[in-house]
Amino acid sequence: MDERVEHEGGGVVIRQTTEADWAALKQVRLAALLDAPTAFGVSHASAAAYTDAQWRDRAAGRGPARYILAFPGAEAVGIVAHVPAAETDLNLIAMWVAPDWRGTSIAAQLVDAVKACAIAQHRRRLLLDVSPENLPASTFYRKQGFVFLPEWEALESHPEIRVQKMEWRTA
Repeated sequence: MDERVEHEGGGVVIRQTTEADWAALKQVRLAALLDAPTAFGVSHASAAAYTDAQWRDRAAGRGPARYILAFPGAEAVGIVAHVPAAETDLNLIAMWVAPDWRGTSIAAQLVDAVKACAIAQHRRRLLLDVSPENLPASTFYRKQGFVFLPEWEALESHPEIRVQKMEWRTA
């Protein structure tokens, strides 16, 4: 996927990472983990310990997750990833947009890119986990067509936080 989209009069590129994007992936992922440490299943400390080779592997898609970045210029300001779950589902993970870019269309464009991947892969559902107390995130996902399911679990990086599953159906 190498899809170009427009943002407030300037071009924003939303695209899946390649190995060459490893430094941008590392920068934006670590920024996300610092900005919202209780929103993700991995901690900043554990991600900061990844080697450059591990970041290269992640960017190249040598693993279960495929990362998508938003570039309004040379620097990535948004991230999302997807991971297969069972034969019919795709999990949306690692969603984040830099504070200066929140309230723009970038978050919706990132989610739309994962929706397109789910459809292209003939997945029935796109799933994600969110804390319902995180009102900006849960409200955003509802506006994107996601609905809450009666499924809860502890956040891996912060077991005291319970997250609820949301789904978006492709058909």
